[in-house]
Amino acid sequence: MGRLADLWDPEGERHDVPTFLWRMAPDGLATRNQLVAQGLRPRGPAVAQVMWFSSKTPGVPRFARLYPIDRATPPKPRSPGQIASLAKADEVRRTCPECGEVRDYHLPTSVGVCHPCAFGFPAAA
Repeated sequence: MGRLADLWDPEGERHDVPTFLWRMAPDGLATRNQLVAQGLRPRGPAVAQVMWFSSKTPGVPRFARLYPIDRATPPKPRSPGQIASLAKADEVRRTCPECGEVRDYHLPTSVGVCHPCAFGFPAAA
């Protein structure tokens, strides 16, 4: 297991960008997911990162890039063509290739069919 002290690098000497521990980043920086939750999108490159150790990857640090909140902007509006394309792609992810039914959930990629087909139940009429 690594040491937390190895991750702390606020000057960016070891990791090429300023690196902070989980929940210790300075105010004014946020991850992409935190920006999206605020209805914003990052503009420009990441200026820092947070790093932490996780049981999912023992001994290997995980990281998340940090972006300045003051440079983030709302997302650009989607065109009607983009909206139609996304709706079609979503319908394809919900259509069972076995029974042809359009489900109200995305089909699990592990089995590639809807739940009734995966478990051998007849399709509801």
